[in-house]
Amino acid sequence: MMHAPIRVITVEREYGSRGGEFAHDLAERLGWRLLDSELVSAAAKRAGVSPELAAKFDDRLDPWYYRYGKVFWHDTAYQMTGLSEEQVFDSERMLTLIRDEILAAAKQGNCVLVGRGAACALACQPGCFHIFVYATMKAKRDWFTQAFPKQAQNAEQALAAYDKRRAAVIRKFYQQEWCSRGLYHMLLNSAMGTEAMIASVSGAAELEIAVPASAASSIGPTGAPC
Repeated sequence: MMHAPIRVITVEREYGSRGGEFAHDLAERLGWRLLDSELVSAAAKRAGVSPELAAKFDDRLDPWYYRYGKVFWHDTAYQMTGLSEEQVFDSERMLTLIRDEILAAAKQGNCVLVGRGAACALACQPGCFHIFVYATMKAKRDWFTQAFPKQAQNAEQALAAYDKRRAAVIRKFYQQEWCSRGLYHMLLNSAMGTEAMIASVSGAAELEIAVPASAASSIGPTGAPC
């Protein structure tokens, strides 16, 4: 039994597991806000940069040469640009802003937060329920092949690389292992299908989630964001 009513759900996911689609469906059924790419847009707005620039830092660390430059030309860069450290936009600044958005959203409650270390940011917050969605390599490869047919031959490498980047970001910023079971209340295999996944969350998190009359077992459009 949860110690506080659940008002926030975080969904972390392997790339290709279609966890993002599940989060969308879950938020819709709960009548809660879904915050996925919206976290990036909000961070961009606060930083005064374009959403396109912010997206380049999403789930990514700075390139090695950028980190190298920050170490050896740190003071000079700020003197030349006239910007404070808080005003310089990089992956660390991006993650700090996103963490602030996550904390603010959790304070308001009734939201589903997708990825970006939300489970780590809210690890000690009451009323939060953390989910990790995974899938078999075959399922992820099938998704990738349909979503990116021209890159099908490199599916497994691309899938692994994307998750490796996500893991590196969480390790760097939160000093946590992204796929560690200890971070989450529930691990879900997307092969279960949307209805079974939502039912599992409903029971474990003690939430009342209405089941539509025409409940489908599919998890959504194949090409939707993952």
